[in-house]
Amino acid sequence: MKLKVKTNISNYSVIVGNNLCPKINNIILNEGIYSQKFLLIYDSKVPSQMIKSIISKFNKKKIEKKKIIFNEKSKNLKTVSSIVKILEKKNFSRNDCLISVGGGICGDVCGFASSIFKRGLNFVNVPTTLLSQVDSAIGGKTGINSLSGKNMIGSFYQPALVISDINFLKSLPKKEMICGYAEILKHSLIKNEIFFNFLKKNFIKILNHNRKFLEKAIYKSCLIKKEVVEKDEKEKNTRKVLNLGHTFAHAYEATIGYNKGLNHGEAVLLGIMSAVEFGKQKNILKKNDYKKIIEHLKKLNYFNLNKYFKSKDIPRIIFYMKQDKKNKDSKINLILLKRIGKPILNKSFEEKKIRSFLRGLID
Repeated sequence: MKLKVKTNISNYSVIVGNNLCPKINNIILNEGIYSQKFLLIYDSKVPSQMIKSIISKFNKKKIEKKKIIFNEKSKNLKTVSSIVKILEKKNFSRNDCLISVGGGICGDVCGFASSIFKRGLNFVNVPTTLLSQVDSAIGGKTGINSLSGKNMIGSFYQPALVISDINFLKSLPKKEMICGYAEILKHSLIKNEIFFNFLKKNFIKILNHNRKFLEKAIYKSCLIKKEVVEKDEKEKNTRKVLNLGHTFAHAYEATIGYNKGLNHGEAVLLGIMSAVEFGKQKNILKKNDYKKIIEHLKKLNYFNLNKYFKSKDIPRIIFYMKQDKKNKDSKINLILLKRIGKPILNKSFEEKKIRSFLRGLID
């Protein structure tokens, strides 16, 4: 399956399918990317046979490769610098190509490195996790973490091509599948109640790698992300809907210290729960829709903050929420739902109201 993302400055394809790795070289050529040199950066967690199947089709004199351990702690300038040094040493030009093979962090870091090297070279993203395939690989957001928070240093830089091979997902444990499912769920909530009902009915099949239902969920999710990005490439207005639950989620991740006890997707599910609960308490979200969403989150087992936080963590959560890039003043901006498929932008609240709300969830 193929869809085309068309922004003001870039048009590129997103290709979703099975067993695409051995065809990557041909896919790149068919999309009109005629690079003389390639640098393949891949995550250490990617199975070696998948990397071999990609490299085997390239001219070995034209491709360099480097394995990196990608995690939230390595999502920094040091890692970006290590990539840029290779590009400099091998004298890459703007017409040459960096290929990222890994999850969202790998794509974010490689995309950022691509955007700053000679002010931009071709970037092909090969996302290997469900989370990256349905969300971070599409839309051109790149970035790294800093001391003040997640993705605080970055750029908007669209890839030249995205290739999502569902074959990568076979090795993912359920925890990682849930991580990606969080973004699929988010897309349904901001745009399409019919899609939400499909997920509610078939989420077990999706999490259990049923190819038919998984491929449909990925494609539908990508389609929603594409439509939002095309309307607002640089998040000036409507693209903010993609942050449903994320103001809470990023703060939860930072507070817990970016460890495996709570991965990004799990934080997003808790963030969606928090936004939904907050919207209900403020009489913004319709009760029937609130009930449907919360029931689904309970089936996924992500509805209880007490499992991860104590009341002493609230000041730290608030601190990170205040660092959010969407805030324009001392208030905290939240994306909320009026109903499923109908998000509300630019709702800001005093810190004390958020603090009181969190106390009610955690105490």
